[in-house]
Amino acid sequence: MGFFDSRSSAAAEAWEREAVSSPSNAHAKTNLVYLAPTDEASKAQFIQINGMVFRTARDDNVQPGKIALSGVQRRSARISDREVVTVTPFRPPKGFETLLLTAVLGFMRPVPPTHKQELDALALTTHLIRLFRDQVLTAGQELVFDYQGDMYILRPLSMMIAASQDKSAQQGLLTDTTAMTFEAAPGNYGAGLTFKGQHVAAPRLFKAQDFNFESLGIGGLDLQFEQIFRRAFASRVFPPSMVERLGIRHVKGVLLFGPPGTGKTLIARQIGKMLNGKEPKIVNGPEILNKYVGASEENVRNLFKDAEAEQAQKGDSSELHVIIFDEIDAICKQRGSVSSGSGVHDTVVNQLLTKIDGVDALNNILLIGMTNRKDMLDEALLRPGRLEVQVEIGLADEKGRLQILKIHTGKMAANSFLGADVDLWDLAQRTKNFSGAEIEGLVKSATSFALNRQVDVNDLAKPIDEASLKVCKEDFEEALKEVKPAFGAVTETLEAYRLNGIVEYGDNFRHLLSLCKQLVEQVRTSKTTSLLTCLLEGPSGAGKTALAATLGLESGFPFVKVITSDNMVGYSEAAKCQQIAKVFDDAYRSPMSIIVLDDLERLLEYVAIGPRFSNTILQVLLVLLKKQPPQGRRLLVLGTSSAPAIMEDMGFSSAFNVQLHVPALKEADVQAVLSSLSAFSSADVEAAAAYLAEPETPIKRLLLLLDLARQGVPEGSHIPLERWSQVLRDLSLQ
Repeated sequence: MGFFDSRSSAAAEAWEREAVSSPSNAHAKTNLVYLAPTDEASKAQFIQINGMVFRTARDDNVQPGKIALSGVQRRSARISDREVVTVTPFRPPKGFETLLLTAVLGFMRPVPPTHKQELDALALTTHLIRLFRDQVLTAGQELVFDYQGDMYILRPLSMMIAASQDKSAQQGLLTDTTAMTFEAAPGNYGAGLTFKGQHVAAPRLFKAQDFNFESLGIGGLDLQFEQIFRRAFASRVFPPSMVERLGIRHVKGVLLFGPPGTGKTLIARQIGKMLNGKEPKIVNGPEILNKYVGASEENVRNLFKDAEAEQAQKGDSSELHVIIFDEIDAICKQRGSVSSGSGVHDTVVNQLLTKIDGVDALNNILLIGMTNRKDMLDEALLRPGRLEVQVEIGLADEKGRLQILKIHTGKMAANSFLGADVDLWDLAQRTKNFSGAEIEGLVKSATSFALNRQVDVNDLAKPIDEASLKVCKEDFEEALKEVKPAFGAVTETLEAYRLNGIVEYGDNFRHLLSLCKQLVEQVRTSKTTSLLTCLLEGPSGAGKTALAATLGLESGFPFVKVITSDNMVGYSEAAKCQQIAKVFDDAYRSPMSIIVLDDLERLLEYVAIGPRFSNTILQVLLVLLKKQPPQGRRLLVLGTSSAPAIMEDMGFSSAFNVQLHVPALKEADVQAVLSSLSAFSSADVEAAAAYLAEPETPIKRLLLLLDLARQGVPEGSHIPLERWSQVLRDLSLQ
């Protein structure tokens, strides 16, 4: 019988015996089989019939050639009354002692569903050892016994024996040191039966003894997994009795929040696969809602029905039920925030709260909620006892991005499709602020370039040469141009603000540029400065936005965004405020960020007549400019303004830590710019600069004038002074 079927030296012996009933009810409760005192088979301490092992005893009431078994024993061994069976001796092998027995216990007769009875597991274990000590038990076997006036049936499920402690066995010898853990029988045979004081290890919570997150397809989230395990699962690894003595309650809810594409749904799905409990129930938030009154609340109740039924039946021995809510913000919005006649959103939140942590709260559930908008959730849902473990799933660092790249290129590398020139570590360094989904998109894009090389558009039927298919470094270079991170630097936008580059036209400008770069380095390296704000003010066209864009491009910061009125044409005040706040929220998710507030007068909707401006937007900006980023995050805010006096009157200038003046060009500066651009011959530069009537000229206007003067001049030639003078006269600038 199985792995531990070990027969005695007389294993060749076998006897044919007729199965009869036990001599009395008292004999039936011992789980022994009885033979005649003169029967040769009675000399064997243990015998085996149809795979079941029984201990023998002698009784004068049994006739020779017969073997007496109880009805329960005959049912376990599948033996009919008066059936002739083959009996063989059995000797337990070495290390056959049972260390831990897991068994199902139920009443001999069904009881009403409302029946309640709690048994002391330690006292019950002592009683069973006294009754059945030195007997061999088999998984699936049934044993009848009397305990505290009630008749019970014990059915072993599995056991851990001394010879193989790393896996369960189907048979084992019951000894004085055997520990036991019990589960209530299903249905009415175990209704209301619970156990207290089970001082053995709790059922194994996870299917695997260790985790390899990369094999699960999860990368860059080791710290988050460690936090989730410590807060949500560590207490469930220990026996219920120990948890009860500690006076703590299991965590019932985990909230995963963060930007899209970072792996929240993937984590929840893989946690469900790792657990030994019931198959997780995955619910998309909007699926709960129903057009009929009360149906939405009923859908919430139905999610908890299985857990309620099992806890009522098995108590602390119940398995863990995992319920995963994707887009939980769809059904758990702040109560009172949704205006509807039925108030269904509010009642759904109420129903969910009562199920998680109400009067009859369950102890065998774990809710995992996921959202991109934690701010929209009802506050009551986030307090301890509900979704108390709140883990931000943010953007991965370089090490995490390397893990994600290894996951998504693992199969192509294993099948020799990944080129030898592909450096994953280099890609991890260059994909700053890429989410997991965006890295997957990057790999797909690179693969598409490699596949495209194998396709002949003129002959689509041409066979594919698999041996020559390689995803190489060049493919990833093209993919990096194609796939842009949602939380990355807007390189194209920044380049558009400095189409002509930066001309270092003099000592004053070089000093200004040096100061600005020092601010960038301070944010990058300082241990005390997490937020720095700088206002670049000066006349219109002086190059303030180009300077800010240059700082953003050359900083190497992973997140650089420009907030400008160009992108908010037609927006209401509220919409503009939301857009501005969103950019700041996104910046807080990146380790180092730069935000450029371009043309503050336009952002504030300033009009000189009145004067008028948007106080709502002003107040939002004042708050955000002083709000410290989360720990470990750094932010540099650059503002540009052509009206410093107005900013001062509004009290806006004082919100910036540093205020730098970006001047227009003086005559010497104009000469430096003209020389740098080779617009005139060296002999004409001084005269060309002198032609400008204004004492100071913004560099943007100077570049425009040069473009106008170049019209009609052969490419590569210097601008004649006559042409330059004519343009200035036409524009009344001379």
